[in-house]
Amino acid sequence: MKALVLLSGGIDSSTCLAIAVKKYGAQEVMALSVGYGQKHSCEIQAARNIAGYYNVVHKELDLSKLFEGSDCSLLSSSENEIPKESYEEQLKKTDGAPVSTYVPFRNGLFLSSAASIALSNGCSEIYYGAHSDDAAGNAYPDCSKDFNDAINSAIYIGSGNALRVTAPFIGMNKAQVVKMGLELKVPYEMTWSCYEGGDQPCGVCGTCRDRAKAFEANGVSDPALQ
Repeated sequence: MKALVLLSGGIDSSTCLAIAVKKYGAQEVMALSVGYGQKHSCEIQAARNIAGYYNVVHKELDLSKLFEGSDCSLLSSSENEIPKESYEEQLKKTDGAPVSTYVPFRNGLFLSSAASIALSNGCSEIYYGAHSDDAAGNAYPDCSKDFNDAINSAIYIGSGNALRVTAPFIGMNKAQVVKMGLELKVPYEMTWSCYEGGDQPCGVCGTCRDRAKAFEANGVSDPALQ
């Protein structure tokens, strides 16, 4: 194996998988999906479907125990409701703190776990889908360029210079990610972004709103809603 892709089942990680498969070939790529105690299984099922579409090895890891003390609104252990407004509107109420859907240090934990799995399977590169929209306003600080540079340095040093972290969208917004994915023919109809479970996306949570705007900016309808 040459590359491990953190695959959530959403737009960004699925586009990362397409990039890795194009670069290395499906036989040299593995995908890792992580359960963190989220309120639904839709994204994990989407990740399974997308990994199958690209015919890559798919591993699943359960880290839900580590977040049991968190009141993050995404978690099944939390009684907090998931906000039904844009991230911009949410950030007006946080006084500079992350939004309520920020899972504590999730990307740091996921990438550290992925590093162990990647090294154990001979990979030299980890891909994940952080982009500038998520980092804006400190909504998700573990999606920022500063965080990415730091975790990449730590993993590179800690792996004996054998493993690097690649965040291809770190300087891009979600509309640009979608543009790239459309060119790569990513099966966006198979992806799931909504923070709520159910048969259809809610359309009003922060990530649903961002997803809709990204497709609109590219002049196309969201394939998952057709």
